[in-house]
Amino acid sequence: MDSQYLQKLYQEQLIKAGVEIHKAQQASRILTTKEFQLIGDIWPEWEAIITQFNHQEFSPEKLIALETHPSVYSLTKRFIDIIGACVGLILLLIIIIPLAIAIKLDSPGHIFYSQIRCGLKGKPFRIWKFRTMVKNAEQQKHLVINEIEGQLFKNKNDPRITRIGKFLRCTSLDEFPQFWNVLKGEMSLVGTRPPHPDEVYNYHNHHYQRLRVKPGMTGEWQVNGRSGIKNFEEVVQMDLKYQQKWSPIYDIKLIMSTIIVVLTSRGAY
Repeated sequence: MDSQYLQKLYQEQLIKAGVEIHKAQQASRILTTKEFQLIGDIWPEWEAIITQFNHQEFSPEKLIALETHPSVYSLTKRFIDIIGACVGLILLLIIIIPLAIAIKLDSPGHIFYSQIRCGLKGKPFRIWKFRTMVKNAEQQKHLVINEIEGQLFKNKNDPRITRIGKFLRCTSLDEFPQFWNVLKGEMSLVGTRPPHPDEVYNYHNHHYQRLRVKPGMTGEWQVNGRSGIKNFEEVVQMDLKYQQKWSPIYDIKLIMSTIIVVLTSRGAY
């Protein structure tokens, strides 16, 4: 297998990855090797070939092989996720009508808000939330000052957030639709914060370790930091801390702590 053949195969894989990314996030820019890495189901095919040769021979960047975290294979964790998701979806059915009415009366726009996020090994998926911002919020983003250093974007007094949106965020009710993502297996009840593709696009090497686990509805950042975090590296360290300390018991502990944090509205905005 010569270098020219590998180059052709590599380009074909990039095209295949590009098609999948386009379907998921309607990407309009040229695919880079970092974006290629976002396609987790293509990576195993490519890894077997790329490890035989020096990737630097035909690419300016090095693809990083992510070792899957043990939590991904845990049947106990998956069982907890399914039970928790079912309970959450039942609660969602109870609150969805009054919340939908409140959202529609407060401002024009859809009831739900969806966005492409990166899951396990960067695989794109569509995350769901109740809408908490005004219509065309993304187009107004450049008018808002980012109060967090790094790839994250937060502003405590973001003018795009609606009145009902502030309540939903304070109580974390806006995230209840994500129980559907958990039931589908795209997310977990507990994990790392689900990153946006643009965020992953700007990752440094050590940031990719966050993608070894499924993203979670809650995690270290929700319990021990939440909106008090002002630096992206703090989020990274908390996500890596979770991976180091993980166990089913630790997940349950974080779930219980999250309930307390949400009920007291500590650090929410």
